[in-house]
Amino acid sequence: MRIAFLSDTHGNYPALQAALTDLKTQGPDQIVFLGDAATLGPNPAETLDALRALDCVYIQGNHDEAILFPQRALELQIGVHLHNALDWASQRLSTADLEFIRSFRATYELETGAGDSILCFHGSPRANTDVLLATTNGDRLDELFADTSASVWIGGHTHVPLYRRYGAKLLLNSGSIGNAFKHAYVAGIVPELLPWAEYLLLDVDGRSLRADIRRVPFDAQEVLRLMAASKNPSASWWLEQYR
Repeated sequence: MRIAFLSDTHGNYPALQAALTDLKTQGPDQIVFLGDAATLGPNPAETLDALRALDCVYIQGNHDEAILFPQRALELQIGVHLHNALDWASQRLSTADLEFIRSFRATYELETGAGDSILCFHGSPRANTDVLLATTNGDRLDELFADTSASVWIGGHTHVPLYRRYGAKLLLNSGSIGNAFKHAYVAGIVPELLPWAEYLLLDVDGRSLRADIRRVPFDAQEVLRLMAASKNPSASWWLEQYR
């Protein structure tokens, strides 16, 4: 069984196209999208259309929730400098698009048939704003995963891939398709982006698990051109990230 996990497209349609082209060569049996679909980048509607066409499992990220409830943007850890960008993306989505985002679920648990259970989420099972890194304290992990017996945990949100064993558990992060960070985000510092899309393939074969974090180059210059030509209020912030 091969499962593909995609996350954090953030309206970057060229990056998603590159990832999906690569994904077609990998033949996944199932696809799970881990959240943050349409905001920030130059192509919210096109990105959402491509994700909808996958007809897969969709998890709701904090940006997805914020585009539905903009009054909660700060609570959802969306900085004030990005609030106008949320509104800009929302104006380019139809009512049907917003209803599609509303259908995204908080978590999803997948049985592999090989004795393993995979718990999918955006930030953590408790909140789509939680940050899980290689350095996250074990006590914090115990707290966040106290209500699950799943043997594999996989999320997005940090824009940084992760492969971490914690006791008998495996904690994974698929990275970001549209905003791959060079380093974990630090508040107040503009992140540096990398010119590739990241996603994860998980192969389950009997009692064996194999995780493949894939990097797929895309035309970053085209994304910059699209962003510069848009009227997206976050354009200068996005362009600065590709320094």
